[in-house]
Amino acid sequence: MKTLGMLFFLSFLLVGCGGSSSGDTSDNTSASSDSDPITGGDWYQPVPLATWQWQLQGTVDTDYDVEIYDIDLFDSDVSLIQSIQATGKKVICYFSAGSYENWRDDAGDFEAADLGNSLDGWDGERWLDIRNENVREIMAARLDLAADKGCDGVEPDNMDGYTNDPGFDFTAADQLAYNRWIANEAHQRTLAVGLKNDLNQIDSLVNYFDFAVNEECFEYSECDRLQPFIDANKAVLNAEYQDQYVNDATARAALCTDSVNRQFSTLVLPLDLDNSFRYSCN
Repeated sequence: MKTLGMLFFLSFLLVGCGGSSSGDTSDNTSASSDSDPITGGDWYQPVPLATWQWQLQGTVDTDYDVEIYDIDLFDSDVSLIQSIQATGKKVICYFSAGSYENWRDDAGDFEAADLGNSLDGWDGERWLDIRNENVREIMAARLDLAADKGCDGVEPDNMDGYTNDPGFDFTAADQLAYNRWIANEAHQRTLAVGLKNDLNQIDSLVNYFDFAVNEECFEYSECDRLQPFIDANKAVLNAEYQDQYVNDATARAALCTDSVNRQFSTLVLPLDLDNSFRYSCN
């Protein structure tokens, strides 16, 4: 196991204890993207075919017989997290690491320079300039909140802004540096961390993250790209929303056969993730 104190000290020297400002990013991005992953710590590490439930809206139904609950960081109080853990389950806490959400408790901490274009189809959300020191400070505080609440791990969302239209000119290298920083910061707090989407950079990130959370890889024929996580004995938690998987039992059975053969953990869920229905492949 690497010495965490030394890794933190080196990280402080390289990225200024929170990343670069938007005005000067090239040096810090290069240094951070080359940082080594923090591995081998005493945090939860789910393996392929782990069972899970993903609910981000509504009163959380805690009765599913699964290994993992993935729930909202802000909306879940400590008593809920502890009640789930008391039954032997692990709790992954969701937050957006790549977008501003105007309803969050810390929304006022973002600066105008942090905020970019709106996310298509998601009211109240805007892309963040992930190069900014202020953004990293807010995300570090969110990871602190996850640790304080007793979450076993985190699911940082919107980790692929560079593939969208964020309103900034940050690059794939900037995204890689940020995603690695998020992973190492989570591990500094003994939190498991999942890579959300960002399929283009999996080969460069699989050693930093403990599991993957993906949406619709079967619908878009992208599941092969997640194989590096399975090869590393790390869970792939996948969700599908397409109507045929919801309404056609034959199509859903075929999906599940493929999913189990790949050792994925696939759920068919409502897009709102409100537990209005749920089908599990394993």
